[in-house]
Amino acid sequence: MIRHIVMWRVAGSTAAERLVNAGIVRDAFERLRGRVPGLRSLEVGLDVSFVDYACDMVLVTDFDDADALAAYADHAEHLRAKQAAEGLRIARHQVDYVPSLEQTS
Repeated sequence: MIRHIVMWRVAGSTAAERLVNAGIVRDAFERLRGRVPGLRSLEVGLDVSFVDYACDMVLVTDFDDADALAAYADHAEHLRAKQAAEGLRIARHQVDYVPSLEQTS
């Protein structure tokens, strides 16, 4: 399994505008559930801390493997989500990693 995390700052000159834009981005990516082969789980969260250094939102997805994540990048549904969010995201940060499956005692 590989975890793909993306965090965004969204456009808007007020908190209300950023919230609307974050909702549009959230809705676009949440529509990917069940539509992309190898996508095990998808969660979108909106920041509630409102600290100035925080991102506005996060996307956390789990894929079967690196090949599934690579295929996601060019999948038509993912490209539609990216297009719907075009111009609404002003900064993007990403981390892809293999999560530890071992439980510690």
